[in-house]
Amino acid sequence: MATDGPLPSLLGDPEAVAGMDPAARNRLVTMVGSVEEVVGVDHLIDVLSGGKSHANDEVVRCYVGFEPSGKAHIGWKVLALQCKRMLEADANVMIFLADWHAWVNDKFNGDMQAIQTTAAYMEATFRALLDHPPEGEGPGELRFVWASKVMESPDYWARVLRCSKGATLAMVRKTFTIMGRDEASSDHDLSKFYYPAMQAADIFEMDIDVAIGGMDQRKAHMFMRDVASKYGWQKATCLHTPIISSLKASGARMESFDHKMSKSDPKGALLIHDNAEQIRKKMRKAYISPEDPESPVYELAEHIVLAEFGEIVVTPDPRFGEPSTWTSLEAFRTAVMDGTLHPLDAKFGVADGIARGLSGVHAHFESDPALLDAVTELTKG
Repeated sequence: MATDGPLPSLLGDPEAVAGMDPAARNRLVTMVGSVEEVVGVDHLIDVLSGGKSHANDEVVRCYVGFEPSGKAHIGWKVLALQCKRMLEADANVMIFLADWHAWVNDKFNGDMQAIQTTAAYMEATFRALLDHPPEGEGPGELRFVWASKVMESPDYWARVLRCSKGATLAMVRKTFTIMGRDEASSDHDLSKFYYPAMQAADIFEMDIDVAIGGMDQRKAHMFMRDVASKYGWQKATCLHTPIISSLKASGARMESFDHKMSKSDPKGALLIHDNAEQIRKKMRKAYISPEDPESPVYELAEHIVLAEFGEIVVTPDPRFGEPSTWTSLEAFRTAVMDGTLHPLDAKFGVADGIARGLSGVHAHFESDPALLDAVTELTKG
């Protein structure tokens, strides 16, 4: 990504960025240029400018955590594309498989064997989504860490208690949205009140420089930074990616994230394993209106298809129009709203772009279907 143009406004102190050498600035823009929000970018700027990482070396360690809870939906693609950008910028990318967190959150009714089978499936899925990058602990490498391994350390549990100290029940309830729960959902289960402290402790325990998550994880990251301020601990930079709405969502986006895509709503969600025909079938019913500038179709276009390929190729029925290629979201949206582009053709153009980006995942599981078959069996009904 070039650095001679204007830098994104979310990069923080313009003087600090201007003082970076071109290579470091290029890495920074690659890392943060496509996210919705950056919090605490100063630490990342410092490391890229020659300062020490939280592990006291030159490697930028980033992390994104997932509960093993079932098959992947297309929102994982947004996070995978961000992880790709981090790898391209020579960060070390950790996929954190939060098996015990999933147990606390009652995934698979607390069946740890099912949770860990799904975690193994997630490893395979992310390897395929990221095009099988080199693995290890160095720059530009991918690694997987399981919560059950980190939790073997007694120091971890001391840190969990420190993260819990001073956090009131009311404060913790406000973070329950990170588990997909409302504030009143867990008064009968004390373990859920430790979940935010566990998530914060994960970041501190593993010397993470950059915590990555969707905007729905913002509360967890802010809790982590508040804890760091209290104890004088090192704060990770936080990168928040956009949330993809349900295909049925319409109108202005809501702060509660009630609109977000969820695999629990099959009609409103695209799954990573949907084939091209299934994606077109689901997209046919997606909300889009020539009178409304908001649509999940535009979100998918911007954050997945354009983000990955830089273009949307629309191939209508020859009876109704000529093929066209769109390289900007605004031009694409304007064409739908002024009638140049039929909404169904727009939907199918985005659908085909999504299918193109999932071809590697499909190829992987066609050649080695065991883990996908196991998760399919676990999620039946």
